[in-house]
Amino acid sequence: MKSFLLTLTGFAVLSMQVIAETVTDSTDALSVDADTFECMLDMTKVRHFYVGNLNPDKLEETKSLAEAGQGEYPEGSIVQLVPTEVMVKQPKGTSPGTKDWEFFELNVSAEGTQIHKRGYADVVNRFGGNCLGCHIKAKPEFDMVCEQGHGCDPIPLTRDVIALLQKTDPRCGGRYVPTEQEIAVLKQLRAALSQRNAQ
Repeated sequence: MKSFLLTLTGFAVLSMQVIAETVTDSTDALSVDADTFECMLDMTKVRHFYVGNLNPDKLEETKSLAEAGQGEYPEGSIVQLVPTEVMVKQPKGTSPGTKDWEFFELNVSAEGTQIHKRGYADVVNRFGGNCLGCHIKAKPEFDMVCEQGHGCDPIPLTRDVIALLQKTDPRCGGRYVPTEQEIAVLKQLRAALSQRNAQ
């Protein structure tokens, strides 16, 4: 059993390396920096996540596709579930192994956004999960966007906690004031993340 697991682990690592090597060194990649990402409440909400597009003229196309629930997102699409994680659709052919999605791990505060990590195959979130490792499990018709029933592994956050993180995005100027109970939930989450990062 141990050797079998090691084989699977080795295969997963090799797969990530192969995907990383398919990323095109293209000057046509869309320009994305920390200023790209602002208060997520200013984006367009679709069900329990938010979408946008680097090109305002393509926002309606991104929104319509998100509402439909399947299909290939247009270039420039931004998909975000929580303030510290976001994915951006780069031009077709930029990264075939990730269907041209670039993943971002962000540090957010009242002062704005800092990009902590960005890339295609090797971005790891605060919970220790590889972004691509999760999104690659989505069924083909969902273009690597994860929702319930899409084939991705479940995330360790409830819908209520996700909604709370969205509403308390520190870049939003405190437009939502959490209750005492919600503040306690946020403190517990921060403590759990600190403990995980200390291991």
